[in-house]
Amino acid sequence: MWIDTIEEMGLTFEISRTAESGGRRGALALPHGVVHTPVFMPVGTAASVKTVEQGMLERIGPGGRGAEIILANTYHLYLRPGHELIARLGGVHRFMSWERPMLTDSGGFQVFSLSSLRKVTPDGVEFRSHLDGSRHFFSPEHSMDVQIALGADIAMVFDECVETPASWERTRDSMALTHAWAARSKQHFEANQHKVPWHTELNGATQNLFGIVQGGMYVDLRKESAERLVDMDFPGYAIGGLAVGEPREVTREMIARTLEWLPKDKPRYVMGVGYPDEIEEYAKMGVDMMDCVLPTRAGRHGLLFVRNEEGVVSRMNIKRKEYAEDQGPADATCGCMVCTRYTRAYLRHLFVAGEPLGLTLNSIHNLHFYLATMERVRRDLSGSETP
Repeated sequence: MWIDTIEEMGLTFEISRTAESGGRRGALALPHGVVHTPVFMPVGTAASVKTVEQGMLERIGPGGRGAEIILANTYHLYLRPGHELIARLGGVHRFMSWERPMLTDSGGFQVFSLSSLRKVTPDGVEFRSHLDGSRHFFSPEHSMDVQIALGADIAMVFDECVETPASWERTRDSMALTHAWAARSKQHFEANQHKVPWHTELNGATQNLFGIVQGGMYVDLRKESAERLVDMDFPGYAIGGLAVGEPREVTREMIARTLEWLPKDKPRYVMGVGYPDEIEEYAKMGVDMMDCVLPTRAGRHGLLFVRNEEGVVSRMNIKRKEYAEDQGPADATCGCMVCTRYTRAYLRHLFVAGEPLGLTLNSIHNLHFYLATMERVRRDLSGSETP
């Protein structure tokens, strides 16, 4: 098994080719396996990619290779069922029966979204649970303790995501808090990451902590944030605080400029994006990792991502009456198990009838669509078929 070759190492990243556009083809080796980049990570918020079970996740995508890495949410798992319970059961990989790589976010964005239920101080954030209103406190140290207990291959520093729009002064102050919390996160993580029982099961391989660049929609602050975090020497870097309501061209500019100041030999991750054409564009710019809830969220609302013969991506609303007798596949260009077996008429029937299978099939198709998009980008970057 691949992890048997790791000795006191949790991450290696090798770039095999870089295109003129900045996009690069690489391989990210983690304790639970190798991830081929650029990669899209399905989101399993509460240790579950909604409506799709893990065995299917391992088979979705071109060639049946499945998702190589998924994301889980620290905030939600902390509240329910609790990180200490998950630790007692052997960590999140064993808990949810997922033996491939996984990333946990810090909980910072979820706390940010509870704007009416939180209070931010230099020490951390006090907030009320969206489940029952109970009071909780997240500090950088506590976020690290939760993520260490969960045991995913990659953990994220605790950060503050500033609202949009926000003034330069407000963004600067929030960024300074993020930098202070990043330093505290790193110190606590490095001092405590070995204190998990399953560490020995991975032959000494460790979790990895990524920094998160903030700075809102201000180029000068993005530059300062990237440089400050690079000085802290993380094994990978995320670009956070985007796709929160700003115009798409602003998102693209912030990503492009931030990439200029991040190390070229380390993985670069844009958090929470986006539509299929967006992730394709960002991958060609040099982003290595992306995640988004859109594939399954759209599927649960009856929206299917499709591509016409000219390659233009759109969303099909399968609820529309025009599909009631349509015997064609959702996407004639798609080779997923949904499009090769089921008709638009059947998918519409399932959704209109409220059958749970409809939500599952829609989500499977959308996830395949995203994974196939990334495979095509990797193939274009390498000039040959992907492994």
